[in-house]
Amino acid sequence: MVAMAATASLFPVSSPQPHSGTKTSGKLGGVPDSVDVRGIKTKSVTSGGLQVKANAQAPAEVNGTRVRTMIKTDDNSTSHVPRTFINQLPDWSMLLAAITTIFLAAEKQWMMLDWKTKRPDMLADLDPFGLGRIVQDGLVFRQNFSIRSYEIGADRTASIETLMNHLQETALNHVKTAGLLGDGFGSTPEMCKKNLFWVVTKMQVMVDRYPTWGDVVQVDTWVARSGKNGMRRDWLLRDCKTGEIVTRASSNWVMMNKETRRLSKIPDEVRAEIEHYFVDAPPVVDDDNRKLPKLEETTADHVRDGLTPRWSDLDVNQHVNNVKYIGWILESAPQQVVEQYELASLTLEYRRECRKDSVLKSLTSVIGIADSNHVDCQHVLRFESGGDGEIVKGRTAWRPKYKDPVRSIGHLSAGNGNANANA
Repeated sequence: MVAMAATASLFPVSSPQPHSGTKTSGKLGGVPDSVDVRGIKTKSVTSGGLQVKANAQAPAEVNGTRVRTMIKTDDNSTSHVPRTFINQLPDWSMLLAAITTIFLAAEKQWMMLDWKTKRPDMLADLDPFGLGRIVQDGLVFRQNFSIRSYEIGADRTASIETLMNHLQETALNHVKTAGLLGDGFGSTPEMCKKNLFWVVTKMQVMVDRYPTWGDVVQVDTWVARSGKNGMRRDWLLRDCKTGEIVTRASSNWVMMNKETRRLSKIPDEVRAEIEHYFVDAPPVVDDDNRKLPKLEETTADHVRDGLTPRWSDLDVNQHVNNVKYIGWILESAPQQVVEQYELASLTLEYRRECRKDSVLKSLTSVIGIADSNHVDCQHVLRFESGGDGEIVKGRTAWRPKYKDPVRSIGHLSAGNGNANANA
């Protein structure tokens, strides 16, 4: 009784009014009327003889805006928002969304039908994910590439390094898709057992047109026999939209021992793995067997020294990737040629491999100019230490980027002195 008195003094409770209809228990098994079915405590408010139950909770908000709620009264009456012309209109948003979806789906179907009608030849070449696949009786590998924004240069076109990387990627994916990829970089299982890997000895590339950002190119590649202990790999790059050939490339490869770093003959076990993939076809680029004169620093027109490979320039075989050599060679190309002309063809002969501790020097001489409409250059990439240290030697041909190239290009020809690119 003392406890009840103390509780009452802290929490005064008013006595129920006569005839108020208050009950201590109801259908919910003894739940007081001051707690509704949601467990929210309520209080009674008397207004003009009408007793109202108001929920003790904050008004609801939608996106930070309070919304009106209906107030339930004891006589089961409900107050509504006043009916107006606006809020009696039907909600057409769902119907409009459904109609829009139907029209978009129909438009997509019509576009696909039109595309199939106009380009049925491209339907079989569809490679939506760019993963590549084997075609033409299992002898040719085909893969699509979309030219990304980071693959274009100052001319708004793909760089020669971008195209060369696409060539290398298709070559490796060809070996992988054919089920011949071992643990090495493009090596077959039998090559891995014998610590052998492929190295390129010669690369020839002819570029008819450089793709630009957003273009999709289709790359076809295949292999053929090259002498007794070599392999030739060819590529064709086409514009996926027009089917036009934009680049052709041909290369020769031999095997090197990973431990001794010496060239090796093709073992019979390896030959049995690869020879049934060889195609009996001529190269897509005629062999440029013109002998290049020896180029020294004293006779070169342009020299760029102090070139060193970074860790990211090495491949899994711990030597510099062959695509990197192209960038180093062009480091010493005359700036005026690079700005006013574009590379039309490239022939490279790889002599030695370059590893992470090497320091290189790039030499370039202009060996031919034809009325400012054609420029030929000779290149050598060598070790800076001197001696017989040629790594790559090659030739490039350039065509004008614009209709009227610079006419003062003649002063860059050979015999006009040595220009150091670092000066």
